[in-house]
Order: sequence, then C-alpha cells, then structure tokens
Amino acid sequence: MGFGFGVNELLPKARGGGQLKMGLVRLREEEWLQPNPDLAGRRKGFAEWPEGVQITPQSDAPGRELAAMLGVPIAFDQAALPQVAHHTHEDLCLLTQSTSGEPYRLIGAAVAWPTDWHPKDKLGLTLRALHAPITGYEEQLATGVDRFMSTLRPGLIFGRCNWFIAPTPERRWLAEGDAQDQFGHVTPENAGETLFVRTERQTLRRLPETGAILFTIGVYVEPLANLTAENARKLSQAVQTLIDGEGDRRGALSYAAALNEFAHQKVPTC
Repeated sequence: MGFGFGVNELLPKARGGGQLKMGLVRLREEEWLQPNPDLAGRRKGFAEWPEGVQITPQSDAPGRELAAMLGVPIAFDQAALPQVAHHTHEDLCLLTQSTSGEPYRLIGAAVAWPTDWHPKDKLGLTLRALHAPITGYEEQLATGVDRFMSTLRPGLIFGRCNWFIAPTPERRWLAEGDAQDQFGHVTPENAGETLFVRTERQTLRRLPETGAILFTIGVYVEPLANLTAENARKLSQAVQTLIDGEGDRRGALSYAAALNEFAHQKVPTC
C-alpha cells in the first residue's frame, strides 16, 4: 500500500511515537513523485533561499542521470541537481560511497523547503553524522539504515513519512529562538489555527548508472484544525509518547497540552 500526497493521507502511515523505525513501504513508479508540482512555488522557494542548494563535483554525474530519467534538459554548464529540483515538488538529496563498504555521504542537496536544517551544515557528512541530533538514531536505526542503503537495488523505490508540529504554515521552516518563543502564543482555544502539522513524504531509490542513492523529501503543511478527527487523536497520542529527548528537540513540551486539549474537543471521549 502506497502513500498519498497530503497531510491527512500521510499521517496514518507515519510513526506514532515510541521507538524509531524506518517504516519503509515499497512504491510503484507512478507513486514516486507528486504529479503536477507547483513549479512557480519551487522557483520562488529557491530564489528566496539560495543557500538551500549545496553541491559537490561528485554530484554532477548522478544529477545528470536523474535529469535524463525525468526528461529535464540540462545545459553543459549548468549544475544538474538544482535544475531538476525546480521541476519537482520534492527536495532532492544525493548520497554516495567513496569506495565499497564506506559510509554513504551527502554529496548534493537542492532544498527549497527544509524542516529546520541547513544543507551547508550537512554536506559531506555520513548518514550517522547527518542524523546525530536525532535522539535514539545511533542505537535504534543506524545499523539498519546502513544495511538498507548498501543492499538497495536499482529499480526499487521505497517510501516513508514523518511529522512535525510547526508554529508556521510556511513550507520553509527554520526555527528561531527556543521552543517557548516559537509556541508561546499557542492556547487550547487557538491551537487549531496556530499549530501546523508538517509531514515529509520521503523516498529512496538507487540510480542505476552511477549507483548514487536519491533521497527525496516532499513537504506538506496543514493547520491542526484541518486534520481529520482520527488523525488529531493519533497525533495527540504520538506527542505524548515521544521518546526521551526527542520531544525536547521538537519543542513538544511547549505545545503538547494545547494540542491534546484541542484533539479531545475534536474527538470527545465517551
């Protein structure tokens, strides 16, 4: 079963809290990327945040391979990856190994709509270093992710999704200040309009010629009030069960009570 392309479609497939899991689902080719992306929005996103494009010379060949796969024309003197990302809803990241058995590293990123991260700080890092801020990644996920990356075969596409609570509806979210500063205005009465549910629809596939792995991130944002009653309930439970440390990183203590009360009002208990 694949994923949809929106918050209410993705949330039922996202991890509900607790132990970290890859949660991968195999996708068909037609489920890979969002059809009919907002290209004007993509151009605007990159124009407003040019630092979202970070590339290395190693990203040129896989970037051109990807452009050929998607039918995006690239001039000889153009960097391929950002040009392709102007034609997709998804942000695009490329990872490769320097030699067989070495860790995968980020060699290129074209990110218009980040979820509180800066590609310039991540370029060249291994997967483990990339995920170091995530509590529990090293203990619960790192070995499995490394194994998956090393054995992923060309032609296969896998997807997963996650969620965040943001204080803004903007698709580019770079948190400023501490959590109390960001969420201090949120109350149970206004939570439906002041809390925004942000989902990332992520996919992984290996490019057959260069062997690079493409990681795509499709961002979708909705105000909490737009969630279905079932999704509001699920999200409330998930916020309460974030593992130690992860809730702190996400600022959960600053909005959890308001979100929980809002969800209970939307889904009254018997």
